Amino acid sequence: MNTSFDHEKLTVYQEAIRFVVWSEEILKTIPKNLAVHGQLDRAATSIPLNIAEGNGKYTAPDRCRFFDIARGSALECAACLDVLLAKKHLVQADDGKQILIRIVSMLVGLIRCTSTDRVYESVGAYETDRQAAMKQE
Repeated sequence: MNTSFDHEKLTVYQEAIRFVVWSEEILKTIPKNLAVHGQLDRAATSIPLNIAEGNGKYTAPDRCRFFDIARGSALECAACLDVLLAKKHLVQADDGKQILIRIVSMLVGLIRCTSTDRVYESVGAYETDRQAAMKQE
């Protein structure tokens, strides 16, 4: 008999566990005395834990609060990967970042459908410095 909780059925939770597995392989290669090691480990662990806890809450504000924390942890993981790249402890982080992008997108969707009274920024066309420079050439 295979027992499962409601949160285990969520794709975003499954992706969060997938990121934990992916990041664990990275953590094995990084010295534990680096601050970013502990930061990445804690933030990666925080994502599925907050998704599970938020999914179990009854009120929309409670659910959103935990989904917001999970989203923040996912963004923190992305920054940790950037730090590891900058410090040359990683050669590439695209696979992990792709998982994180999916997680953040799904969490934003959960937050939006859970809370109808929140204010959101309208989707606009943003230009990076690189895109602007290419236009000028």
